Amino acid sequence: MLKLFFLIFTFNYCAVRTDQNIPIVITTWRFANASIRAWDILNGGGLALDAIEQGTMVCQEQQCDTTVGYGGSPDEDGETTLDALLMDGKTMNVGAVGSLRRIKNAISVARHVLEHTKHSFLVGDQATQFAIQMGFPEETLTTLDSKKVWMKWHNEDNCQPNFWTAVTPDPTQHCGPYKPVKQTDRYEPRVMKVDRFNHDTIGMVAIDRNGDVAAGTSTNGAKHKIPGRIGDSPIPGAGAYADNAVGGAAATGDGDLMLRFLPSFLAVEEMRRGASPTQAAETAVNRIKEHYPIFMGAVVALSKDGRYGAACNGINEFPFFVGDKTGQQPRLHAVKYVSYTSRYLWIKI
Repeated sequence: MLKLFFLIFTFNYCAVRTDQNIPIVITTWRFANASIRAWDILNGGGLALDAIEQGTMVCQEQQCDTTVGYGGSPDEDGETTLDALLMDGKTMNVGAVGSLRRIKNAISVARHVLEHTKHSFLVGDQATQFAIQMGFPEETLTTLDSKKVWMKWHNEDNCQPNFWTAVTPDPTQHCGPYKPVKQTDRYEPRVMKVDRFNHDTIGMVAIDRNGDVAAGTSTNGAKHKIPGRIGDSPIPGAGAYADNAVGGAAATGDGDLMLRFLPSFLAVEEMRRGASPTQAAETAVNRIKEHYPIFMGAVVALSKDGRYGAACNGINEFPFFVGDKTGQQPRLHAVKYVSYTSRYLWIKI
């Protein structure tokens, strides 16, 4: 009986590991250096959580496209604040920070929330105090470049564009302070431009050699946001989601719209139902499009066996990196959305 049990156990173990494309990491946008760092960790036998944290830190330090890390996307007061999320698909534990002030390494603060508290999400000055207590240095997130961006927006462009509606003075013509007025017209959401320098987020999903899944994000948020605003990036299921039983997903784009639909969670659940990663990403994007046809955003999805896919809306070409054992370095891919055919076209770069 013991010999039979051993044979059955060995067979099942081998079957689980067959044809899995792991380790693997997928990264939103053209963030090559972040992807390389994450892949090096995974390829060396490291953990998915470490790959996400270290890869994301590269973008924070290099101020990727001025949309990640310090010195980018000043808010209405000219201050840069940071959001970040780290999710462990093995334990389903989450660490996140929102509107983090005066601390540069947002993703590592999120990991400290995950590993050193029973909470999931800390925000604002209290998140800063937590980070200081954990040993992170307090320093300004403002740079000369971010000051110039804010001064032009405030002094030359009359605070255009901004995120106010149904207030006085007219927010399409003037700066605040504002006061509320009765809204008589049907609200039409503003269209956020999503391109290389205004997309807010690095999102990453990784699977290590143990089959453990992790996902994470980091961003300095929407440019000229109302102070205190938090978008989709640090919200589990919106910015990113991970589950060892299925895989993971990450989203990027117009966070104020996208967070209402939890696209990363939806993509993972679609894969749980049997959809391919591409189909799952399409479903998540199309769910948002049903309500906001012109929204701009994208979703990447990664199944537990290492298959991957992506979908986008309102973006001419959405690029993403994939690092896996089929190549020595992460490779750039892209997906296009062709509205007149309602189909997604893959491009390998």
